[in-house]
Order: sequence, then structure tokens, then C-alpha cells
Amino acid sequence: MLADTHASASEPVLAEVRNRVGHLTLNRPSGLNALTLDMVRSLRRQLDLWADDPEVVAVVLNGEGPKGFCAGGDIRSLYDSFKAGDSLHEAFFVEEYALDLVIHRYRKPTLVLMDGFTLGGGMGLAQGCDLRVVTERSRLGMPEVGIGYFPDVGGSYFLSRIPGELGTYLGVSGNQIQAADALYCGLANWHVHSDALTALQQGLDTLRFGDHPLKDLQSLLASLGTQAVDGAPLAQLRPVIDHFFALPDLQAIVEQLRTVSIGDSHAWALATADVLQSRSPLAMAVTLEMLRRARHCSLEDCFAMELHLDRQWFQHGDIIEGVRALIIDKDKQPRWNPPTLQGLQRQRVDQFFEGL
Repeated sequence: MLADTHASASEPVLAEVRNRVGHLTLNRPSGLNALTLDMVRSLRRQLDLWADDPEVVAVVLNGEGPKGFCAGGDIRSLYDSFKAGDSLHEAFFVEEYALDLVIHRYRKPTLVLMDGFTLGGGMGLAQGCDLRVVTERSRLGMPEVGIGYFPDVGGSYFLSRIPGELGTYLGVSGNQIQAADALYCGLANWHVHSDALTALQQGLDTLRFGDHPLKDLQSLLASLGTQAVDGAPLAQLRPVIDHFFALPDLQAIVEQLRTVSIGDSHAWALATADVLQSRSPLAMAVTLEMLRRARHCSLEDCFAMELHLDRQWFQHGDIIEGVRALIIDKDKQPRWNPPTLQGLQRQRVDQFFEGL
């Protein structure tokens, strides 16, 4: 066997093979399992080993601790790198996107447990998996616009493929969703109650794999969970979201959210407008443009577009100010550039996409 590597409990990624299943556990619970470059490299190394190991028929991704699978990338370390004139932030995105692409294209079935917070970089790991499991504790989202950034890690691809304008809404607002909405949007495909997670692990340890490991895993999930949960709020809001978020630009979206009433959704619309007005105008506008372009792009082209934006963003975007205000100084008063949508020139948005 190539890769039954039992890592010590202090390792940031734990790797173990049990019953022909490779288990990868993100092991930074105090940091909500946020990804460092070392973790990205460790995950990639292990997946490459298991891809060629005949004794491994499937891979399961999980997060240590009760709060979440993965809350994203370790943004503080990227901020520090940029401020110090280092290149960690550049290497991080190149390698993180390559890892996410490996998961999307992996030849063996992959299952991810998105119990608790699964945000940003956590979604990048999860959305390439074949079987994406949520629980009643799951909180999924691409919250990047809140720190002056844009949804990356393949977000341009998977958000732009959600029905209607739901993905546009999630990307531009940065709002989080729970299990019923995740299933409705196709960002998850199985729901298992957290009480049954122990039974799921036991099932994985005793499953008899035949010629079709993916079907075997699906049968196990079917015995413990379901593929839909009633009462998805976004299902109710879908016609309203489809109307507002198909408008030509963000100014029109915010204006209409404030002034146009559709059914009994006006309170939601006003609250959404307030959320949008707290976000970085530049980040939201670039996100909107990126998601609209991504509808016509392959997965590889989506990653290439995100990397193209990344290479300019620390210098010319709002992320450094967003991280300062929300993570470093914690004054929660980011000084966005420009501060309002009215002050944002279309040319400023278009410049980020030049040379694609």
C-alpha cells in the first residue's frame, strides 16, 4: 500500500486508510480548519498518492471539531505575506486552485462531510466532490465580498451553474445558507442528521465494496439520510431573486430592492439592499461580471479567470482594507475604494478582466 500514513494528532491534515477508504481530516479546529499552504500541499500529496493506490477505492474529506468542515483560507497569513512583500499569497492561490481542480477531476469517488461552517476555501474543496453531505448544523457560503474580495476556488463555476440567479445572489451578497437551501441549489446532494454521523463513519468502516464504489457509498447514504429537505427559503424567494439579480448592474439591483415590491418579499428586499450597501462596491461589481462571464466558461477557464483576478487583487482590490477592518483592527469600518456604488466607474471593473 502506498499511503496508509497515520499522521500525528498535531498534524494540520490527518490521513488514514480504513476499509479501503482514504480519510482526510482537516485538523485546525481552533481556526475552524482554515487552510494554510502547508495544508493545501498535504492534501494534494495525499490525493495524488491515493489516485494510484489500488487499495484505496474512495476518499472522504472531513473537518476536526464540532464547529465546521472548513471556514476558508487562512486569510490572515496571506495579508501578512502581502504586507511583508513576500509571495506566499501568490503561491497559495495557484496551489489551492490546482488542488480544487484535482478534486473535481478525481478518478475515484469522493465524499465530503460539510457539517458546520463550510465557507470560501472549504467550498472549493467540497464542490468538486461527488457526494456532498450536509447536516442541520451546516452553514455554507461564499462570504468573500464582506472582506473586499470575490468568490474564488471555483466559485465562478459552481455559483454560475445554480438555477436562475440564486448563485448571483449568493456570490454578490456573501450570505450563508443552511441544509435545505444547499440541497435546493445543488451545492449539496445528501442530508444526514448530525446524530447519524457516527453511524455513517461505522458504515464506511464496514461497507463491502463491489465493482462500483460510488454506488456502494450512495446506498450507505440512502440508508442514513435523504436528498431533499422541505422548506428551503430560497425556493420561496426564487422568483424575486431571479427578477432583481438579473438586472443589468448593481446600482439597478440595489435601487429596485429598495423601491419595488414583489409579493410579500419587501422586508427581505430591504434587508438584502442593506447587506449589499455594507459590502465592497468594487468586489461586488467584479463578482457580478465574473459570474456572468463564467456561465459560458469551462471549469478550467473559470479557475484561470479567478487566478487572473487574484494576481491583481491584493494590489488594486479592496481585500487588504477589508482584512484590516474585519480581522486585524476589528473596527468593522472598512474604507472601501470607492466607498459607494455611485462612485464606481465601469472602466475600473473592466480593467481587471483585460488580457484574459
